[in-house]
Amino acid sequence: MKKAYALRVTCSSTRGIVAAVSGYLAGKGCNITDSSQFDDIHTRHFFMRMSFISEEGAGLEDLDRDFMPIAERFGMAVEFSDESKKRKVMIMVSKFGHCLNDLLYRWRIGALPIEITGVVSNHFDYQKVVANHDIPFHHVKITPQNKSEAEASLVRLVEETGTELIVLARYMQVLSDELCTKMSGKIINIHHSFLPSFKGANPYKQAFERGVKLIGATSHYVTGDLDEGPIIEQDVIRVTHAQSPEDYVSLGRDVESQVLARAIHAHIHGRVFLNGNKTVVFPASPGSFASERLG
Repeated sequence: MKKAYALRVTCSSTRGIVAAVSGYLAGKGCNITDSSQFDDIHTRHFFMRMSFISEEGAGLEDLDRDFMPIAERFGMAVEFSDESKKRKVMIMVSKFGHCLNDLLYRWRIGALPIEITGVVSNHFDYQKVVANHDIPFHHVKITPQNKSEAEASLVRLVEETGTELIVLARYMQVLSDELCTKMSGKIINIHHSFLPSFKGANPYKQAFERGVKLIGATSHYVTGDLDEGPIIEQDVIRVTHAQSPEDYVSLGRDVESQVLARAIHAHIHGRVFLNGNKTVVFPASPGSFASERLG
């Protein structure tokens, strides 16, 4: 039975990597359907992702085990994955629901192939919306006094559900350094791109008052440095003097929703690689819904 798999590889840059990997897959009766690679000349690190079809029945365990000599020769970090398997994702939200609603819609129509393990919120505003999608809703109240206990509850939920990715869909609480470290590269956040110029409340109103001409959004991995983690996806939209502060907010929410969805799509398909304080993000393969620009 034919199976679609993906292979992710990172290692120090050297000659012969692509030949060794492609030769190995060919020898295992696999047909490569898509391949992306990047050799960072500054850090001397090599990144590669391949999609392939196992045409002679080779399974993930066999592929992973038999690949070990090549991995050891090049000092590779290697990950084989089943492309049909949906990643388990937990969504966290506070009082702004545009990103949550957008993700639920994309999930419902199959544009975002994930398994939503639950929605966590420090408010009850979206409990009914989540329940109507037959998704577990978890209210975790946050106060200055119970912050550590609340985060412990979140960690238990993640572990009990086997969650592989946390999405902060405008979740307006700061996660601890301990949790950020524990789930490094597994928490994605979204925010407007006015930082650091316009901080605090009403950033869109501040932007309007300064005559900003571009509104943008940034999605990144979460680290202990607030809003400074490795960037996955960004986008902008042009505004004019004729638009109101309310227009800025509406347009900004649209951009935020699109950027977050594209970042999640790239992550769940293994197209994002951490590269120090940056990321390497490979484009979607031809025929993928993401290649048509999620939006």
